[in-house]
Amino acid sequence: MIGRFLTAALTATVLTGCGITYTSPKVRDAATDASVRVVPLTAQTVVVANRDPFRPKTLPAIYSQTAGAGGAALGLGALPEAPTFPEERLEPLELRVPPAVHAPPYRIGVGDVLLISTTQNASTIAELSGLLRAQGARQGFTVRDDGAIAVPDVGTVQVAGLTLEEAESRLFEALVSNQIDPSFSLEVAEFRSKRATIGGAVGSPAIVPITLNPLNLREAITQAGGLQTRNEEYASIRIYRDGELYQIPVEEYLQRTNLQELTLLDGDAVYVDINYDLDRALEFYQQEIDVINLRRTARQSALAELQAEISLRRAELGEARENFESRIEFDAVERDYVYLAGEVGRQSRYTMPFEREVTLADVLYGSGGFHTTTGDSSEIYVLRASSNPAEFGAVTAWHLDASNAVNLTLATHMTMRPNDIVFIEEQPITKWGRALQQTFGLFIGAATNAIAN
Repeated sequence: MIGRFLTAALTATVLTGCGITYTSPKVRDAATDASVRVVPLTAQTVVVANRDPFRPKTLPAIYSQTAGAGGAALGLGALPEAPTFPEERLEPLELRVPPAVHAPPYRIGVGDVLLISTTQNASTIAELSGLLRAQGARQGFTVRDDGAIAVPDVGTVQVAGLTLEEAESRLFEALVSNQIDPSFSLEVAEFRSKRATIGGAVGSPAIVPITLNPLNLREAITQAGGLQTRNEEYASIRIYRDGELYQIPVEEYLQRTNLQELTLLDGDAVYVDINYDLDRALEFYQQEIDVINLRRTARQSALAELQAEISLRRAELGEARENFESRIEFDAVERDYVYLAGEVGRQSRYTMPFEREVTLADVLYGSGGFHTTTGDSSEIYVLRASSNPAEFGAVTAWHLDASNAVNLTLATHMTMRPNDIVFIEEQPITKWGRALQQTFGLFIGAATNAIAN
């Protein structure tokens, strides 16, 4: 074995003497040139290396814009003019009382929530297994726009316009027709279909629901926070019902119990006014209706216009981004690169990203790292040519000695510049091994030719 090694070494020596040598690139040899400066990387020199001015390339503005950008604000159009305030007249307020009505029985309407409650009878609940699945169960059903509720295993049951007793009978018939003999009770959990509105000089304007119990004027005003009038002499309560406007002076309202107990009906609008002009109250209601209709129409138009604008904008941005990405794919966009040479994972170039800097560690390990078996970790260089024409191509070789793994932290702080070259030298044993490999290859080739001849 020793003889073979000596023979190989002798052969390499002979071939070297004949002018056949293995040459590998090194930085130290070039450092003898005055234009090449080798600077060891330390915590201080990394700061110096990072001082070179550099601004990463930015993405086009289409990547920071949104589909809603640039859209003009869409208004609701002109609103009706506010009502005028007439001059006060020292005349008594006219009493116009609504016709006396008897509160009709409550009839279920659209939006009401009905609650079906079962008893604790286990056999009854077992029969209603599809409807109610636990003893003492309670389940709410909202009356739909078509006036029906949907009951599982039974179907739809029309209840709108019925009293609570009538609805209970109809539901009972529906259950019996489906061969269910239930024991249940029906009640209204939430009253949503019938209501009166209270506004004007009250504590808190409100919409007051009308329930099974008739709603009178006093209760409605109380639920709205009570009267908030400074001068009762000129204040009045206006009731708008079925196109007619009625008026009750606050002074008479406070003195007469029968006025306080006036029954309110579904759709009544009550307005407590501190001005006694009857026409102004009527104008108020008409204006409110006009404003609501106008805003609803304008909002729908604005939303439709905005959605169309956003769709067009989104399509435009998407097409522009696709075009830019296609140009990147065909390498038609100017980019910045860092080049890797020597004992790296792959001789290649690293594309620097948009809008952020990269470090030496990003380049090394983002490209597969380097061969620790053949590369010399103590000889890692970043070759950076001077951008100053007066320096005649001077190159600074920033030297990282990573044989001490702690120094790798310096690689995470050193930022790269366009056209930097990351170079890693080979280990001495690697150089000898490759020289011997080539030498033996030449020797065997020469011997083969000799035998052949």
